[in-house]
Amino acid sequence: MTLSRKRLNQALAVSAYMLGEARLATDADVVIVTLAEKLMDADVPVDRVVSIVQLLNAQAQASARYWEWGKGARHGIFTVSDQDAGGYAQSPAAEAHQTDEWVIFRLADTPDERFGIVRDLKADGYTHYVCAPLVMASGMIATLNFATKASDGFSDEDIELLRLVHPAMSAGQEILATNRVLHEVTRMYVGEEPHRRILAGDVRRGEVMKMRAAIVFADMRGFTALTADMGAEEATRLLNDYYDCVVPHIESRGGDVLKLIADGVLAIFRVEEDGEDEGEARACANAYAAAVAGLKAVSERTAEPPFAIGYGLHLGEVAYGNVGSGMRLDYTVIGRDVNFASRIASLCGDLREPLLVSQALHQHMPNALPRFCGEHSLKGIGEPAAIFAPPILKN
Repeated sequence: MTLSRKRLNQALAVSAYMLGEARLATDADVVIVTLAEKLMDADVPVDRVVSIVQLLNAQAQASARYWEWGKGARHGIFTVSDQDAGGYAQSPAAEAHQTDEWVIFRLADTPDERFGIVRDLKADGYTHYVCAPLVMASGMIATLNFATKASDGFSDEDIELLRLVHPAMSAGQEILATNRVLHEVTRMYVGEEPHRRILAGDVRRGEVMKMRAAIVFADMRGFTALTADMGAEEATRLLNDYYDCVVPHIESRGGDVLKLIADGVLAIFRVEEDGEDEGEARACANAYAAAVAGLKAVSERTAEPPFAIGYGLHLGEVAYGNVGSGMRLDYTVIGRDVNFASRIASLCGDLREPLLVSQALHQHMPNALPRFCGEHSLKGIGEPAAIFAPPILKN
């Protein structure tokens, strides 16, 4: 079908937006709203536009962004459990990706059981539905979906215009999705603050910044013996249970989890520059609260086998940045004070204490009334260190 000059110009306006302004957008809600407006300006009677994009995310399978006439934009997530429950398999998107063809159907002619969405679309008054597939260069999959309530549905010219602008819409969608994945994957593997620094260009070996931080080092007691007779899958489940007890409580209080080293967790709470004493007190309080919450989570865990954790907390100076060799770098914290926190954690088993803190951190937690545990020689640390145990139930 040959479109009129008017409709070709309308299609050009949609494509120009998706390859221009949308490409640089930081808010995907704005993009889907503007796309819908551009399509309506092109005389396509859209009442609903949905963008569904596969995610590389530990907890979510896909992201869906919706625009509906009179309701604006909203955003939803399909979890891994949604995928397992068959939601994707019963969708037009699954058929579109399997066949690499557009899926187009009129609601009045479509049985409710054909797709999981049909009954709801009919109930909401939609008459015609279009699902266009997209396979990105990375191999990730996505769809753009359009629906109308117009009594006659989409015309042949409307669908031809959608096909004409589809490459530009797909390119814009892929750019937005790739940018999101880049942020999510780096965040998932290196942590919140490192991911921002890496994407801002902090990628050269030896580029480090010094900062003061409350340092948290946690490890599972007796991990080697506990997992000696376990298979790999069982040991992995145990580690994940352990991380679930420790990591969320650090992140929810503003800490950065920098390393998951088998049964060890290394994290920092940065001292903010809003008055050194106040910043140090806040960082220490957050580190202490995260450790207490982690120990509580362990004590409330009912799964087998049981395990215990030892926490070491210290306030000191760290070098934060890139170390490594050639093209293989690691974004972490290093320095004497990091080693100090690790050595304190290793004392937990000997002293039969779940949580030990250094004198530097103890000075900022007067309300916790830590108990003095004596001075101890720490491996690799020069002089004996004063160690304190806050009033936490022993595990």
